[in-house]
Amino acid sequence: MMGEWFPAKQVGVAEGIYGGWGNFGSAAAAMSLPTIALVFGGDEGWRYAIGLTGVIALIYAVIYFFSVSDTPKGSTYFKPKRIGAMEVTSKGDLYFYIFMSVPMYATLSLLTWKLSPSGVSLLSTTTAYMIYAGIVVLFIYNVYKIFHINSEHLKEDVPEIHRYKFKQVAILDLAYLVTFGSELVVVSMLPLFFYNTFSESHGVTAVMAGLLASGFAFMNLVARPGGGLISDKFGRKRSLTIFLLGLVAGYFIMSQIESSWSLFLAVAVTMMCSFFVQAGEGAVFAMVPLIKRRMTGQIAGMVGAYGNVGAVLFLTVLSFVSPQVFFLTIAGAALFVLIAVQFIEEPKGHMAEVLPDGTVEMIEVS
Repeated sequence: MMGEWFPAKQVGVAEGIYGGWGNFGSAAAAMSLPTIALVFGGDEGWRYAIGLTGVIALIYAVIYFFSVSDTPKGSTYFKPKRIGAMEVTSKGDLYFYIFMSVPMYATLSLLTWKLSPSGVSLLSTTTAYMIYAGIVVLFIYNVYKIFHINSEHLKEDVPEIHRYKFKQVAILDLAYLVTFGSELVVVSMLPLFFYNTFSESHGVTAVMAGLLASGFAFMNLVARPGGGLISDKFGRKRSLTIFLLGLVAGYFIMSQIESSWSLFLAVAVTMMCSFFVQAGEGAVFAMVPLIKRRMTGQIAGMVGAYGNVGAVLFLTVLSFVSPQVFFLTIAGAALFVLIAVQFIEEPKGHMAEVLPDGTVEMIEVS
């Protein structure tokens, strides 16, 4: 929706502010919900606290519905020609799209395995096998829809003016995997990491560890809009490259944190790493609306899903290795993505969309 309401030269900072406040809300909830649960009191207090967030969301849904329109007045709302799968513009991209869909279903299978008797035993063996079968059926159906949606218009070459390269989407998928994916996991594991590392040497309590670690998420208010703003001003590809370089360095330095470090230095390194992680998220979504306007929602959905793919993958790694190796693993993955980003193409010029009357509208992307 940000892509509909803001021009290309401002979409990065607009996306960044939106994303930053979203992640800030997550951090604020992590700090406030336990207090709200205590206010309700009793063993069921946490249920009322979570239920209250549902009530707030429901109220805001009504406010949003009556206050917001799809586009600014006079603008055209471009929709996908077909719903069910993303349109691609070449046969090579068709198979690339299917390939990039595999990790999302593989991650669901990995999550099922972790909940099965082989993991934490929250699911029975029979239930786990039923879920595996359901995931396979969903994947087969998804592949069918991909072919069905794209078979007709790929019988002939798509005119150059309407083409886009799916590699743009794939690279942004991977970039969000290492940025937002790593943030989700680090935010959840950092309090325990600080407590285990500094409880004996610096007398850090569990509460103090949580407060020290909360800075990682609170950086979103500045870092994600900053990443979008820098992308708007200095170029999408260049900015994302710089942020990924900082992310690699940040996680490498975090892997060196030990009990002999001062708390100030450990928190400073964490905040520095956090800035590059979240600025990278802003840079990714500064580019998402500039690939193909009528498919922005589908592209954003796939890129966002890869953030959760990264979270599940990195959380699985963390369950097998030490925090130091975990941070190095993220740094190594980000280094691979950094190389991949060098093959992305800077959005420039215009993209074409067809109006309902058949005329072509050129939309500026740089």
